Amino acid sequence: MKLAGVLPLLLLICNSLAAGQNPPQNATPAKPGEDYSGMYSFLQEGEFVQITVEDEGHVTGFVSRYGDSESDRGAFLDQFFKQGKLDGTKLSFTTDTVHGVWYDFTGTIERGEGKTQEDEAYYVVKGTLAEYRTDANKKVTSKSHEVTFKSFPRDV
Repeated sequence: MKLAGVLPLLLLICNSLAAGQNPPQNATPAKPGEDYSGMYSFLQEGEFVQITVEDEGHVTGFVSRYGDSESDRGAFLDQFFKQGKLDGTKLSFTTDTVHGVWYDFTGTIERGEGKTQEDEAYYVVKGTLAEYRTDANKKVTSKSHEVTFKSFPRDV
């Protein structure tokens, strides 16, 4: 008779424990690409690009670089993204024009050689960077080259 009273209670406890093993159905999964947000190296030591992945692959950010023209040599310049997009691992962005210079990037974000996000190069941005310059006569010149930008450690 005692077993008949304890058995339903035992089944209730087992069911409760088993239900606790499954994650809740309404848990929000991490958004693809949100881990890619952060600071990455740019062309020279001390320069960087900030990438922020927002909803639906919209990317915002900016390039912080040293000026290299007569009027801004050595000054630190910020060039915000005019547009940016992440589609899976495919990244593209175009910066605003600052002192006649703007950048256009097309490439990918991939896992790098860093073991954890606290390491440099946990992610790398690889692709083609085009630099456009407008001279005093309003003539635009461009040059492109392959680049690899390494993520900075997350605790920095």
